[in-house]
Amino acid sequence: MTVFNHADLFEGIADVIPDRLALVCGEEHLTYAELDRRANRLAHALLAQGVRAGQHVGMQLYNGIEYATALLATFKIRAVPINVNYRYVEAELTYLYGNSEIVALFYDTEFDDRVAAVAPDFPGLRLLVAVGGQTTVPEAHEYEVLVSGQPETRGFEPRSEDDHYIIYTGGTTGMPKGVVWGVKDMLFSFANPTYPPPETPQGWIDHAASSGLLTMMSVAPLMHGAAQMNTWIAWWMGATMVYVRKFDADTIWRTIGREKVNSLTVTGDAMAIPLADALEGGDYDLSSLYAFVSTGAILTGTVRDRIASLLPNVMILDRFGSTESGSTAQAMPGSSPEKGLRFASDVPDVAVLDESLRPVEPGSGVLGQLARTGFIARAYYNDPDKTAKTFPVVDGRRWLLTGDIATVEKDGTIAVFGRGSQAINTGGEKVYPEEIEAVLKGHPAVFDAVVTGIADERFGSRVAAVVQLREGGATSEELDAHCRRELSGYKVPRTYAFVPEMRRSPAGKADYRWAKEVAEQA
Repeated sequence: MTVFNHADLFEGIADVIPDRLALVCGEEHLTYAELDRRANRLAHALLAQGVRAGQHVGMQLYNGIEYATALLATFKIRAVPINVNYRYVEAELTYLYGNSEIVALFYDTEFDDRVAAVAPDFPGLRLLVAVGGQTTVPEAHEYEVLVSGQPETRGFEPRSEDDHYIIYTGGTTGMPKGVVWGVKDMLFSFANPTYPPPETPQGWIDHAASSGLLTMMSVAPLMHGAAQMNTWIAWWMGATMVYVRKFDADTIWRTIGREKVNSLTVTGDAMAIPLADALEGGDYDLSSLYAFVSTGAILTGTVRDRIASLLPNVMILDRFGSTESGSTAQAMPGSSPEKGLRFASDVPDVAVLDESLRPVEPGSGVLGQLARTGFIARAYYNDPDKTAKTFPVVDGRRWLLTGDIATVEKDGTIAVFGRGSQAINTGGEKVYPEEIEAVLKGHPAVFDAVVTGIADERFGSRVAAVVQLREGGATSEELDAHCRRELSGYKVPRTYAFVPEMRRSPAGKADYRWAKEVAEQA
């Protein structure tokens, strides 16, 4: 019997639309049936190597067919995929391999040295699988050799709606956290908000089969939860998902033209800005594109307007949510970090809770934490203290506290001011970095900016900006004057640190630990 489980649903969809194109990366094109057969072979190979239900399988890979195949294969045997940031150095990998308790690891051969240095410290990590050819890591299996001779048929044990999905997220202020989901909760929390989710597993399969042909592209790395969720959403719509192996703006635009992509998903300014730069200087066929979506990071108004001017016939959409909450809201027209973020929730179980964990009265102006109940994550893996603080139970209802500081306006829309953990308290005034970053990026000489707080003898903390300039540049005095035209004086950065290149995650998230260190040195 088919249940609400990622592997069950994919297999059902592959059975009813076997010849529809499911996945594209570079020159490789796989139908639903072809991808299902590849995943079956890999799943049988994992079982043959002793990987069992509930065990954790790491994926230290660039985007590609093998990443998607490994995700599917892992779910087919009821194991749990673990995303590994491919930028991690040895110390960070040591933490993640240990915290996640992986028993198997898929890795690109480009990471041979790091894997060879760290993996031997974990005797529980019994299976290493190299993707991309020959590997220098002792006792590792080459991917193609591992799956050779394995059957393309299924024959796996029945699955459960309670199987787990873990996504490691964060790392901007500390080591990443493993967000634990039940697969049914995740399916409904990250469901496409443009239509009500079907009430039965067969309903999801029927919807995919009856959907029109659609081609979607996610340019974020699959080691980021947003790209994985975009992939599942595409498949639940019977659509084709398109990847590029690594982010390159020119390659992305040319791929859109070649594969006739309809919907493009990015994560905020860090991806949108280089895409806009390439678009201004290139000649591309974008006649098929009708949606440009940002999720996982909000577009600043300046960047959003620039994209809109370059793509006048394309819808520009901002989605709001998190790894723990799923997709929860859509940005209101005119909303932006510099003008004020306002969202309309897509789901009925979103609220703003005050300090007593009671819902804020609409229009009261009371600030609280944005929260969600219903289909939410279950825990942080191996972190009961963080789990208890983030997922409190109030009057018998389990809530997720997102950490976003917000209030509810009279019309029911939610005004979000920023992430509470990043708020800067300067002389008793709270400053939210997102607003300042957006204003700085509105200056024509600024390519990127990250704002953080550093110690100040008089005010406790001062606002500091780490800035990457475009060619031609600008002085701190010019940026100060620009900010003072847009911001109250206490919000204006008092320290500027100019860097040749901003450090962000592959998904575009700011590295606030690094930014703080750079600002303190300045």
